[in-house]
Amino acid sequence: MPAPDIDAANWRKSRHSNPQGSCVEVAALPGPRIALRNSRHPSGPALIFTVAELSAFVRGAKDGEFDDLIVMN
Repeated sequence: MPAPDIDAANWRKSRHSNPQGSCVEVAALPGPRIALRNSRHPSGPALIFTVAELSAFVRGAKDGEFDDLIVMN
């Protein structure tokens, strides 16, 4: 499968993002696929997921399946 043109994508980040700019950005791609990248390195690599894959992850996060990975100070 050819790599999508992620530079032309409409990138956005959460309103809950870190004020220092250390954020995850997402963009919808053709396919349909979703790309994720580090906002501090927009020309760096992006992870690309199918809508089904990212939906499964979001459902798991909402259900608390990954809460043990978060360390609260």
